[in-house]
Amino acid sequence: MFIVEETIAGTEAAQIPKQRGDSLLETAVRYTEERHWDVFPGTWLEALDGSQRCSCGDAACPAPGSHPARPDWATQATGSATVARRMWQRQPTASILLPTGRTFDAISVPETAGFLALARMERMELTLGPVTLTPDRRMEFFVLPGAGVKVPDLVRKLGWSVSSLDLAVLGEGAYVAAPPTRFGSRGAVQWACRPTPANRWLPDAEELISPLAYACGRDR
Repeated sequence: MFIVEETIAGTEAAQIPKQRGDSLLETAVRYTEERHWDVFPGTWLEALDGSQRCSCGDAACPAPGSHPARPDWATQATGSATVARRMWQRQPTASILLPTGRTFDAISVPETAGFLALARMERMELTLGPVTLTPDRRMEFFVLPGAGVKVPDLVRKLGWSVSSLDLAVLGEGAYVAAPPTRFGSRGAVQWACRPTPANRWLPDAEELISPLAYACGRDR
């Protein structure tokens, strides 16, 4: 079980859970063992002249300490706890990144739309998978793979176009940053809905797209 605070209580005023205790290594291993997610280490933060810089060396890095460290990251990703442990032992402060398009895709929406959608989903008694909240004010809803193919048509059937909504699907060739990865000085990724045994089976994008599209439409 992941050691985090309770999940969102289901209202617009709900609090985001905070990550406790575990090291990045222990957390990455836990993702492979308990969720069977592939993981790979990204960049990390380095102290330089009193400030934190991304290990990539770019002083203007848009995602400091939270992006892939090498171009072949997709082949580096592993579902093996042993391999994950070895990788984080080499660089204990590396961010934890999860490739999408394998065991899950992610639907990314603005934070304000995400909270509105969560409240609506609770009223609809929908079963959610894990949901992250990132320091760049995005929420990422984990769904079954294949969402990228389905979502544009599903959104059109609801009377929207994907281009008119600030909604994106992260599938094959993309990744998400997992808690407790930090985005420079902006803060850490947190769970809005934490991984539990109850949400091991992910929802299909079709189950969540209506409240997500509605919330994004309201948020425009």
